[in-house]
Amino acid sequence: MKNTTIPIFYACDDAFVKYTVVSLYSLIQNASREYSYIVHIMNPGLSEELKQQVAALGDENFEIRFVDVAKTLDAISDKLPLRDYYSKTTYYRIFIAEMFPEYSKAVYIDSDTVVTGDISEFYSHDIGDAYVGACHEQAMVQTDAFGSYVEKVIGVPRYNYFNAGILLINCEQFRRKRVHEKFISKLSVYNFVVTQDEDYLNLICKDHVCWIDQRWNTEIYGQLPHPIEEAKMIHYIMVSKPWHYEDCLYKDIFWSYAEKTSVYGEIRAVLAGYTDEQKREDAASAERLVATALAEIEREDNYLNRINSTERAADRVEIVKRIEQFEREGRFDEDVEDDPPGRMLMPDEIEYIRRGKADRLKTKGAFALARKFVSGLVKDRKMIIREIRGIENFKALDSGAVITCNHFNAFDSFAIHLTYDASEHREREFWRVIREGNYTSFPGFYGQLMRSCNTLPLSSNLATMKKFYDAVDTLLREGHFVLFYPEQSMWWNYRKPKPLKRGAYSFAARNGVPVLPCFITMKDSDIMGEDGFYVQEYTIHVSAPIYPDTSLPHRARSDDMMQKNFRLWKEIYENEYQMPLMYTTVSDKDPLKNER
Repeated sequence: MKNTTIPIFYACDDAFVKYTVVSLYSLIQNASREYSYIVHIMNPGLSEELKQQVAALGDENFEIRFVDVAKTLDAISDKLPLRDYYSKTTYYRIFIAEMFPEYSKAVYIDSDTVVTGDISEFYSHDIGDAYVGACHEQAMVQTDAFGSYVEKVIGVPRYNYFNAGILLINCEQFRRKRVHEKFISKLSVYNFVVTQDEDYLNLICKDHVCWIDQRWNTEIYGQLPHPIEEAKMIHYIMVSKPWHYEDCLYKDIFWSYAEKTSVYGEIRAVLAGYTDEQKREDAASAERLVATALAEIEREDNYLNRINSTERAADRVEIVKRIEQFEREGRFDEDVEDDPPGRMLMPDEIEYIRRGKADRLKTKGAFALARKFVSGLVKDRKMIIREIRGIENFKALDSGAVITCNHFNAFDSFAIHLTYDASEHREREFWRVIREGNYTSFPGFYGQLMRSCNTLPLSSNLATMKKFYDAVDTLLREGHFVLFYPEQSMWWNYRKPKPLKRGAYSFAARNGVPVLPCFITMKDSDIMGEDGFYVQEYTIHVSAPIYPDTSLPHRARSDDMMQKNFRLWKEIYENEYQMPLMYTTVSDKDPLKNER
């Protein structure tokens, strides 16, 4: 396998290169000898003596090269935010893809690390079209000030912020998506001063991260997510440095490698000479970092506030704020957008299932218009369906079914209709339940679709609802599919599953048909919409059908299906977004209060 060459990058200056030696030594000791490696030491101009110390680590598997990148940063050097113990070398990793066009992917590693695993395993991860493969940043997860900072200033969930101390960089995507240009352009917009280049990287790579097992970035911070013995890379972040503190956690692992290197005596001297004044400055630095994060949150012109006020449509920003408010207050079943006023649908205005020839022709024509409209959305990249997963679950249905889906966009039913098309159930019809006002009051082209494309409007009139119940029962018993939105409300681009209402499951239980749970997950595309928000890419997850438990009475049967549906959606959410499902609800309306 030595035909496979793994490129590895470190970044350091004269002051930090001795720690690079220890990290690189540990990496070499634990790396598979089945591969060859080229280690690039990115630096602003190391002395020849220091280069020789690093180069001495090379062997038949490891070639070590030195890359002077000072000139690369000269043009933007005065714009780079710096704070406390950070130096400009921390920004070098952003330019790797552009400086080395021969690489499709590469490993970057911070110097304050010990690599105890086989780095070829890390490199071998298939990260698809993600920009980077990385691990979650524990400071953001475990410290509320930092977590609130990334959410309220950068706009990245605290559970989806990565630590850049070890990265698997998708160089092809970095070049294709012009990441370095985006970084430079962001410098002119805002100075991130908490974690600096990490903030820029997380902003640019949002929703384009392949999450790698946390053992590959075991940060010495707070509570470890796994036993230290399982760590594949140990990262002594912030002020937790074994060369500064005798009581640094897991210092023995660092020293066990350091003592076998040529820099051991030098590093021991650093430890011995680290003064109480320097330790007090470390403590002050840690306090300043928290204070800086909190101050950034309070800034009226922080990054997220600035973008919301200058680049995004005011009505969409207001909707996002209202969603946050409704979630806090537990108002999950209320719409956040003001629909046009509707009127009551009377029973003599509608025949839910029209079987006449003229009705069938009208419906056929409406569907042709709808398909043309959807094709236009897809062609213009206003609706992006990235993938349909689990379509085999849809294809395997041999009866009618209640289809459930989360509701976050006026066009999400089109996505489910395309899923129905992909299931190839041409002998079974697809129907959807809609709101009363959408049927009675929606104007123009959309109103025509609402009234003609196999829609089943709800009604505030009891007699009309009796006709609705009969129609749904008939369709399910005839073997057709009926799409329900059991969350009841639509929250624009809201990614979490909301609490479910019983109605859809009651129909399934009464008619002895399964529920087919569909959940759509989203990620930012690289296409900016007219509203200043990125167009979302949809992945449609089709779960295995949930069949009614006939041993249970009707209400318990429908409740059982509803609870199983919610658990499936929760599992998809947590797996896809790599974060626990949590709500900000501060009352007893928290949907998860009985699950914790």
